[in-house]
Amino acid sequence: MRLVLFLLLALPVCALADQESDFRIAREALRVGNASRLDKVAESLRETPLEPYVTYYQLRMHWGVKATPAIKAFLARTDESPVVDQFRGEWLKYLGERESWDEFAEEYPHLVNTDNELTCYALQLRQQSDAVGALAEARKLWFNSEEMPDSCTPLFIEAIKQGIISETDIWQRMRLALESNNTSLARELIKKLPKAEVFPAAELSVAARNPRHYLEKTKFENAGMGRRMVALFALQRLARQSPQIAYTRWEHMANYFSEDEQRYFFGWQGYAGAQAHDERALLWYSVAGDAALNPKQLAWRTRAALRANNWHEVWESISAMSPQQQSEGVWRYWKGRALMALGRPVEAEALFTDLSREYNFYGQLASEELGGAPGAGMGSVHYQPSDTEIETIQAMPAIQRTLLLYRMDMRTEAAKEWAWATRNFSDRQLLVAAEVARRNEMYDRSINAADRTVQLHDFNLRYPAPYRESMQENLHKHGLEEAWVYGLMRQESRFATKAKSDAGAAGLMQIMPDTARWVARQIGMKGYRKGLIHQLDVNIQLGTYYMKTVSHQFDDNPVLASAAYNAGPTRARQWRGTQPMEGAIYVETIPFDETRDYVKKVMSNTMYYSKLFGQTSQSLKQRLGTIEAQNAKNQKSYRDER
Repeated sequence: MRLVLFLLLALPVCALADQESDFRIAREALRVGNASRLDKVAESLRETPLEPYVTYYQLRMHWGVKATPAIKAFLARTDESPVVDQFRGEWLKYLGERESWDEFAEEYPHLVNTDNELTCYALQLRQQSDAVGALAEARKLWFNSEEMPDSCTPLFIEAIKQGIISETDIWQRMRLALESNNTSLARELIKKLPKAEVFPAAELSVAARNPRHYLEKTKFENAGMGRRMVALFALQRLARQSPQIAYTRWEHMANYFSEDEQRYFFGWQGYAGAQAHDERALLWYSVAGDAALNPKQLAWRTRAALRANNWHEVWESISAMSPQQQSEGVWRYWKGRALMALGRPVEAEALFTDLSREYNFYGQLASEELGGAPGAGMGSVHYQPSDTEIETIQAMPAIQRTLLLYRMDMRTEAAKEWAWATRNFSDRQLLVAAEVARRNEMYDRSINAADRTVQLHDFNLRYPAPYRESMQENLHKHGLEEAWVYGLMRQESRFATKAKSDAGAAGLMQIMPDTARWVARQIGMKGYRKGLIHQLDVNIQLGTYYMKTVSHQFDDNPVLASAAYNAGPTRARQWRGTQPMEGAIYVETIPFDETRDYVKKVMSNTMYYSKLFGQTSQSLKQRLGTIEAQNAKNQKSYRDER
């Protein structure tokens, strides 16, 4: 399994094991602050691909006020490893905090990956020679719904003092903070308001904790701007729970708000209603009138119009988006569909033609709108790497580090190394790198590289099918379509058997622990324990049974079953409409961003796998089908196992 890796490093198995053991010792020494132990083990890793990490660990344990020769030497390395740029960023923050501006100015231009903290330190440096320009740039950072780092604070204070950040700007940022539920930032911003506008910060906590109670108990007659803003925040929170309750409460208090505030309320009420699939959403959006809608609100105005089959509103909503938002594939496709419905086929076909060149969900649908056959555009492999090219990529230290880190299950670090190593690769180099990763069973990295090619493509690398032999028994037992199962696995784990999500889903098929235990009981698996979930055969057995279960609940509809696999059967049922609905519209109006993206990718993957497996393929539109309207039968309650 690891033969290529061993050949790549030209080391015996025992030497690799020693490297891994020594590297883990080095990491632990850094964690506990044992410099002597770190220095000792570092010698054994000095001539290995992992040396940059160990040197980085040593430097982190010996910070100084001035840059030592060792620090300067490490920073002088070029194009070697992301850990060098990571250290450079940390060193610059150290210098900025101490206002060591000469050294900061010397090193900052070499930084690749910056962040807001470093940007504000750089602006502090610029402030010394160009105060107005620096503060004007700081103002651009001000409009952020998240807390900004301490390095930005003196810039903001001075910009407010100079009037570069105005009182209106303070109110705007407070509104942004409240729209993002960031009450801690809003409380800080209260302190920056004019004294006449200051309101009790405690109201924010009450409004966030129990918005209905706050709105019922608070008097809004002659309320100041701050209290009205908090009320609108509470109404937004209440609308997420129930658009109807929020609207009812609003009717009792609307007269206390300005016309602009009333339009603002209806913009968010429409947004909440659209996400809740409330049929009044478009009406609420219309009452918002010419209120400025943000990208999220415009997207959901469009989705509400899709569910209502109001193609003029679809076109109008997309046309109101910024050029950048309109350029997204999703909105090009639906604008094309709207133009077709409105009798403007020439304009629609122009959008579909451009979009059909993209290898994704909406690219596939656009191709079908133009009459393309399922899987059209995949073609054959355009480029096959030579042995010499494979050896060249394998010899790169960053690639070697990726392989070693992956072997040690340090997948986050491995992914960073891989991204760094391949960031400037041509299509040919990307395909060579993808093949190297595939041979070393790093399927997620292989997909990552193959997906990024622009002109030369290898769809066998983009859509690998490992473990096919291990899958067959369970596929046949449960009557599952192989292409759909692989489409789901590619999206779930990228075929990484040790993958684990933040929510706790584990293994190749990303099974939640509770689901795994339930399935184990259903199939009579003896001696099941949590650790078994990462075993390939066990994970496949559990995952395919669960796929069969959710598929059966939804009459083998892959759209609903995919949504249920990700978000649970209860939600997948609730997202049906009151009328039959085109499958693509059902998918586009899934309220959860993660699940909506997930289902699109699973269905798109399924199409490609069907083609690669040589199976008779329906079009994507046929696979998406029509989603039956809600009725007593399909709303029957099942236990939501996921």
